[in-house]
Amino acid sequence: MSTRIAFLKGHGTENDFVIVPDPENTIDLSPAAVAALCDRRAGIGGDGLLHVVRSAAHPEAEEMAAEAEWFMDYRNGDGSIAEMCGNGVRVFARYLQCAGHVTEGDLAVATRGGVKTVHLAKNGDVTVGMGRAVLPDGDVTVSVGERSWPARNVNMGNPHAVAFVDDLAHAGDLLSPPPFSPAAAYPDGVNVEFVADRGPGHVALRVHERGSGETRSCGTGACAVAVATARRDGADPTATGTPVTYTVDVPGGTLVITERPGGEIEMTGPAVIVAEGEIDTDWLDAVTSA
Repeated sequence: MSTRIAFLKGHGTENDFVIVPDPENTIDLSPAAVAALCDRRAGIGGDGLLHVVRSAAHPEAEEMAAEAEWFMDYRNGDGSIAEMCGNGVRVFARYLQCAGHVTEGDLAVATRGGVKTVHLAKNGDVTVGMGRAVLPDGDVTVSVGERSWPARNVNMGNPHAVAFVDDLAHAGDLLSPPPFSPAAAYPDGVNVEFVADRGPGHVALRVHERGSGETRSCGTGACAVAVATARRDGADPTATGTPVTYTVDVPGGTLVITERPGGEIEMTGPAVIVAEGEIDTDWLDAVTSA
C-alpha cells in the first residue's frame, strides 16, 4: 500500500494553490513533483504550491526563525522557486489558522522576500504587510503582438513591469510571457501587469506571472500596480506624508492596496481553504520519473 502526503487546496481572489504541510521539512518536493501537483488536468491543479515549513527546519529560513515560526516555501506552478507571492501569504496564514497554529490577530510569516506581517481579521479578510516597493531606474517596454507600451519597473521582492493600456483585451491571451526590453532589466524573467483605469483610486489588471502564465490574481502585482498608478497620478506617500489607497480589480476578485507614508504597503483581501485530501506517492513517483 502506497504512502500518502496530506494536502489542502486554497485560493486568494482565485489565485489558487496546492498546500503541503511539512513542519519539519521532511518531504522532498522536486520541481517535477511541484509541476505535476499543480497540473490542472493530470494533478490537483494550482497556480503555485505552498510548502508549509517551520523556519527553523529550513536552511533558507532558519535565520528568520526568531522573528517568524513559519516559512512559506513558495513554488510557481512550473516547479520553479519564487521570492514571494502576496495572495499566497494570505492563503498560507489562513491555513495556519485553520490548522490551529495561529488565531485571529497578528502573526509573522517568513518568505524568501523577507519576513511579512499578517493580520487575520474577524470578518475573514487578511491583511499582509508587503514591504516597500523599489523603483529601479531605466526605461522598460513590454509588447504584445504589434503593440508595445512603456512600463514601470517595480520590485516587490519579485520583479514587475506595469503597463497602462486603454483596454485589457490588448494584453492578448497571455499564454506566453510578453516580450520586454531591455533584456538586462529582468535577467530572471518578470511578472507583467496590464492596467486599465476604472475610476478615481480604482484600476483593473490582467497579469502574466512568470512560471505560471496568466493567473486570476497576483498580490505582489496588485501592489506594484498601486505604486505605479500612484506615481503616475503624482502621489508619493513617502514625500507627502499622506497614505494612498487603490482598489485593484483582478479577474478573481478585488484587493485593496494602501501605501503608507513610511513606504510600507498593505494588501487586504480574502483567503479561502476549499478542500483537503491525500497525495498518492506512488502516482507522484511515477509521473516524476517518467
